[in-house]
Amino acid sequence: MTATNKLVSGTSMHVLNVGQKIPHHCGRVCVVEVFSLNAQVQSRPDLLLLLSLLAAILLTPVLNQDNWRRLVLVAVTFIPIVLSTVRLSQIKRWVWPSVLLALGNAVFVVAGNTFPSPTLTGVRWAFLAAFFGLTAAGLFSYLRNSRSVAQAELYTAVNIYLLLGLLWAAIYLAIDAFSPGSIQVGNRSADRQTELLYFSLITLSTVGYGDIVPLSGMARILTALEGVTGVLYIATTVAVLVGRFRSESWE
Repeated sequence: MTATNKLVSGTSMHVLNVGQKIPHHCGRVCVVEVFSLNAQVQSRPDLLLLLSLLAAILLTPVLNQDNWRRLVLVAVTFIPIVLSTVRLSQIKRWVWPSVLLALGNAVFVVAGNTFPSPTLTGVRWAFLAAFFGLTAAGLFSYLRNSRSVAQAELYTAVNIYLLLGLLWAAIYLAIDAFSPGSIQVGNRSADRQTELLYFSLITLSTVGYGDIVPLSGMARILTALEGVTGVLYIATTVAVLVGRFRSESWE
């Protein structure tokens, strides 16, 4: 018996990989229920990652206040990092680079809190940006190669979009650490994680209220690239999902 589900025709029962025997009178209903249960189990890591990303985004303005709450925010941010690594472990060639980037980020978080330095802070955000970028690329590779459209694929599509927002937020924070004053909020420099996360999300969605302004050439180019990425991602993802759904319906 193989590891995949088998439907044995011409006999009085269906044989499943779990060793469970289903009477013939159960018919297609039982098989559909088993496949539905498998789909729910497969979508669980993507759902947990989605919830952790939303929690990290929503709790940033609450916890980004003083030193103790910022330490809690670091812990909250670390949860989607762990879940992303677990999710990428299912895509084997992506797991080790993600582990190295996550470890590098953790090392510079500790170093930056022990020896406060703009350089260490900038390197920390650069590692985190690389991690989010790698995770988004790995999940998009999974989404593009998926042969079906189920809950897991929909969760993955939303996760990639949020990861792109976090990716550019980390890039802006790295730029602000290496070159203070590159991005301004009103008449003062953006020195808070909340403000640059907000700036990243409204830029990705091409809302652009104009209350936060990139001043340096590098910041302006990256802001423009993020807006283009947001538009292209939505167009590409919709095309992939619709095409996969039509192919699945045709089959």
